[in-house]
Amino acid sequence: MKNQIKTMVSVIFLAVILTTAACAGNTDSRSPADGRLAPEFQLRDLEGELVSLGSFEGRPVMLNFWASWCGPCRDEMPYLQDVSKDPRWVEKGLVLLAINIQESTSVVQKFVDDFGLTFTVLLDTNGAVTERYNIGSIPTTYFIDGDGIIRDVRIGAFARKADIDRALLNSIMKDNP
Repeated sequence: MKNQIKTMVSVIFLAVILTTAACAGNTDSRSPADGRLAPEFQLRDLEGELVSLGSFEGRPVMLNFWASWCGPCRDEMPYLQDVSKDPRWVEKGLVLLAINIQESTSVVQKFVDDFGLTFTVLLDTNGAVTERYNIGSIPTTYFIDGDGIIRDVRIGAFARKADIDRALLNSIMKDNP
């Protein structure tokens, strides 16, 4: 019995370590950086419509890379939903685009339904946009101003909505609080 418990604890510990490692990889200098133009992309949303970053020219964009299996991604989703509905940000034209990394439409749709998400979720089924942005860990969030310039990049989950609000105020909403 003791050996079974030790084995089970070891397996759980290993699973936690592997999940954490998958969600917290490293990025390198090839990642688009602050002050640079955000790479253009076109991806399909859950309704099959093609969405491009360029179609939001003139509006601030939060670009969040995530996966349904990533614990930290799951933890921050309610905060992203709250930000997407916050009148303060809606009035200023904030666009929230959540790019799912290489999962099926059915898995992503179930996640969206379970979490009650109403912001735009895009499908990077072949990983091309994830690669273009050199995403090495998730969640990763880019803050892009209305001119398409990256003003901040945050690697890791936001622990609360106030942290996202602060990041917005210090980056793409700096001149438009």
